[in-house]
Amino acid sequence: MAKAELKTRATEVSVADFIAAVPDARRREEAAEVDAILRRVTGLEPKMWGPSIIGYGSYDYVYDSGRSGTMCRAGFSPRKAAMTLYLMGNYCGRQAEADALFARLGKHKRGKACLYINKLSDVNADALEQLVALDWATMNARYPEGEVG
Repeated sequence: MAKAELKTRATEVSVADFIAAVPDARRREEAAEVDAILRRVTGLEPKMWGPSIIGYGSYDYVYDSGRSGTMCRAGFSPRKAAMTLYLMGNYCGRQAEADALFARLGKHKRGKACLYINKLSDVNADALEQLVALDWATMNARYPEGEVG
């Protein structure tokens, strides 16, 4: 079986140039705000992952099927429909803490590993930053640096 080529991987595209090119002015400003939150929480400079994800750090994963890859530990994409934050940590035993933060967050939608926000002004910025910090901590616990997960 041929290994599928992953389209989402770190690139050398400038994050600043990508954010500056976001067509909608509000979404562009929101992207700068979310970038600032993720830089504070992670302490890392972001990289572009694929054509539209701004990612912080990376981790290696292996599925039960044997498929493996590398992805950003945290990230976001200023999409037209919604600001999409990639929260991959699944809260590893800290679900009650995450649920309390989601309850305080404000207007949002969730997918398995995604948080969708239509307008950043609709959410509590403190709750958002705490949620990102919780996700970052659980990702680092689940996938320690240097270990393949």
